[in-house]
Amino acid sequence: MTPKEPVVLVLAPVGRDAQLAASILAKHGIGTRICANLDEVLRLLDSAHCLVVAEEALINSDRSQFAAWLQNQPAWSDFPVVLLARRGTEFDKRLAFLDRYLIVLERPFLASSLANSVRSALRARARQLEVKSHLEQKQEVADRQKLLIRELHHRVKNTLANVRAMMGATARSSDSVDSFVRDFSARIVSLADTHSMLTDDYWQTASLQKLLEAELRHYEIHGEPRITLHGPNVALVADIAIPVGMAFHELASNSAKFGALSRPQGRLEVQWWIPDSAGEQILHLHWQERDGPIVQPPTRRGFGTTLLERVVTVQCNAKIELHYDPDGLRFTMALPLRDTRLVPAYS
Repeated sequence: MTPKEPVVLVLAPVGRDAQLAASILAKHGIGTRICANLDEVLRLLDSAHCLVVAEEALINSDRSQFAAWLQNQPAWSDFPVVLLARRGTEFDKRLAFLDRYLIVLERPFLASSLANSVRSALRARARQLEVKSHLEQKQEVADRQKLLIRELHHRVKNTLANVRAMMGATARSSDSVDSFVRDFSARIVSLADTHSMLTDDYWQTASLQKLLEAELRHYEIHGEPRITLHGPNVALVADIAIPVGMAFHELASNSAKFGALSRPQGRLEVQWWIPDSAGEQILHLHWQERDGPIVQPPTRRGFGTTLLERVVTVQCNAKIELHYDPDGLRFTMALPLRDTRLVPAYS
């Protein structure tokens, strides 16, 4: 029921009791719905806050489903029932199942007695619903804590595996201890920076632009900007942000060693966009280097190529292209923006 709909059900099929009760409650600002039988009441109980019912309406009906509904309420719930009983008669033992939920009002009753009884029942129900909301919030917090703990275990496991695999791949591509220490340390710092972004963000995402800025700001020349970043605000979930951030690090390092960023006059432009689509969102990124040394295809397979082909393409389900154009390296990526699981795949 919406707030404009009645929250008090009235079941009194004999005489004018139902109309009288509804009229009295309406004058006190309490919405009602008159029900024709107990079956109709059962269909509406889950959304109602109180039931006003004549004694004979229950005695002359099959009460088993109603009794079962009351019995099976959650721990926070004691659904209130206002029973309109005949004055001077003993309480019918067939209605004993109502005992813990019952407010008895003898007929004929004062209008104020009915209104006060229903108000009391509604206050009690409101407190019960507050307890329900509190319990649900506690459960949500507990569920999120469990999720974060599982994610932490998953993240630590993957990080350690990444570090181990990264160490082996760096060693195979290094020609001296000094170069190994330099390259491996830089990759660890890049990985740590990405993790810091994810840890600082409540939703465990990292900004695409901040990932790029973290990797490229070291190569900017003061007073002579040569790096252009342009695109919408895109937040990457952890399992995408980590490999993509590492890929940016490899592209930036390669550019600083052999590409456009190795020359003062070199330029780098990175653009990204997400085309309008009713289906899966695809992030398109274009990395273009210019005014650097003449580019030649590599003669051996390095760590960066392995990272792009094994991690970004396989684990992130991305499509990438590396073009070693003589006038500047060009890298393109089409990345589905969905949650993936990072499983190290270095070789």
